Amino acid sequence: MRSFAVSALQEPPFAGARHDDTERVARESTDWAQGLGLISNSQRLRRADAAGLAGRACPQAPLARLRLLADLISWLFVMDDACDEDGLGDDPTRLAPTVAALLDVLDRQGAPGEVPAGVAGPLGRALADLCRRVRGHRHPAVLLRFTAAMRTYLLALLWEAANREHDRVPPVDEYVQMRRHTGGVYPSLTLTDLALGGFPPAAHRADPGWAALDLLAADLVCWCNDVFSYGKEHRVGPDAHNLVTVLARETGDESAALRAAADRFNDGLTAYLTTESDLLASHGDAVRPALAARRNWIRATYDWSRAAERYA
Repeated sequence: MRSFAVSALQEPPFAGARHDDTERVARESTDWAQGLGLISNSQRLRRADAAGLAGRACPQAPLARLRLLADLISWLFVMDDACDEDGLGDDPTRLAPTVAALLDVLDRQGAPGEVPAGVAGPLGRALADLCRRVRGHRHPAVLLRFTAAMRTYLLALLWEAANREHDRVPPVDEYVQMRRHTGGVYPSLTLTDLALGGFPPAAHRADPGWAALDLLAADLVCWCNDVFSYGKEHRVGPDAHNLVTVLARETGDESAALRAAADRFNDGLTAYLTTESDLLASHGDAVRPALAARRNWIRATYDWSRAAERYA
């Protein structure tokens, strides 16, 4: 499947780079996850290579901000594996108490004080640590944006669990909408903007083009992931939450669905480049850092997916 993805997906025309301290961050992020009890051994997290993805998304970031992004990605991988591989996401009534406890953590927004672990356990403690560190950067708008994106991510996991409970394959349009949230792209983009100083100036944020650009960036990250990961997911067992799966359900043809998924990515990349060009023409150099953060994520996902053992 990796060979198909490489041949069918258009390579993003953005320069790729990797942070010089990626290996150090990988060790420190693994220690963080083990110290908080997120993982009992490092094997699964090593295969996920969260630091490798973060290092590509933030190749010039200050070390502490790169660590913050890498730790978030590690947390998202652990949560994803708990839902997809360990059974937590098979039943919404089983997942709901964990989601409720994590929402309680987010409501506290990293404020000082003890956070009850509750049923979320290490996931709750680690999420509280992430919120505390985001709060420590003293950008209230960033903290609010991060916690809001994490709330949407958690609620979208309940949607996935309900689909699994009823063996439901969602229609394509519904899947595309919800995939932007289940992929954890928005909280990751928030911390990438923080790491790179990439927030567009307030005077420019009302441009509808920014919303369109973020939607396209999220779609490209998730669709690239879906095409690269489809082979592994299909071997383990059919899962409704992949673009290829939902397209195949509508067409009845897996090969056609694979090609259609790749075409969506390629068409989306063309639309992204046009939208980006329009924003740059309208707003000038003030928005270049924000555009760089989104370019980095698209390129990082493509390069990371080509190499990640997670999809081998």
